Amino acid sequence: MMNTPEIGQMLDIGTMKVNYHDAGEGRPVLLLHGSGAGVSAWANWRNTIPELAQFRRVLAPDLAGFGYTETPDDYQFVHMDGWVDQIIRFMDALDIEQADFVGNSFGGSLTLALVVRHPQRVGRMVLMGSGGQPFEVNECLQKLWGYKPSIEAMREILQIMAYDQSIATEELAELRYRSTIRPGVQERFEKIFPPPYQRWGDVLVIPDEQLAALQHETLLLHGRDDRVVPVHVSEELAMKIPNAQLHIFGCCGHWTQIEQAARFNHLVREFLLEAAAE
Repeated sequence: MMNTPEIGQMLDIGTMKVNYHDAGEGRPVLLLHGSGAGVSAWANWRNTIPELAQFRRVLAPDLAGFGYTETPDDYQFVHMDGWVDQIIRFMDALDIEQADFVGNSFGGSLTLALVVRHPQRVGRMVLMGSGGQPFEVNECLQKLWGYKPSIEAMREILQIMAYDQSIATEELAELRYRSTIRPGVQERFEKIFPPPYQRWGDVLVIPDEQLAALQHETLLLHGRDDRVVPVHVSEELAMKIPNAQLHIFGCCGHWTQIEQAARFNHLVREFLLEAAAE
């Protein structure tokens, strides 16, 4: 296997071998990444892991179909059940009864899918640019899920993700593009969210009665200028999850943890530290 910081440790959970990063000590917090082409846990969370690892055990797995997790060729990407099963098996393999969660975009949607199925396994939740309420799968998200490998296509995706266009550098486009042309990666990616794309946005929706039943402390973070998942999704979740709080960043797109890294890390740190005082 190639030498890259995206590769951490490998854990056999029975259904697949999960690539994950494990840093720090203390109560575990799981970081769940988004669903873009070329994404991995390290790509999403490289700036977050060392900050949270100062006071928590931080675990960041590559989800099935992404990064360097060894997903079987016949794996069925059906609804959210497969990814929920992966996280439960991952926690069981590491003897983790309960963890807090930080979910980015699709990772936030997965956190919600997990908490309504296994509420006892989830402590506090941070949902960043998450799905979970009805929204139109617009042209921007269709371009993310319909990506075909090229530097030009990757450059356009980076421009969609970031409000601050200086972040969408040629170097980053080249790095992300190269990760999508590894053998088998694109073929696997096209199996995850095949068209018609709206059905995958609809799969992420959590019914109101299930949201109302959640007693988990929840921090919602969203970029006001998000072109991928509209900010009204987090606003609606904040109104429907009983113990929710919402922070909206102006001049910020879908990459809150990158574009607002210092503020993001501060808010998440303070939110997680609250639990120690409970």
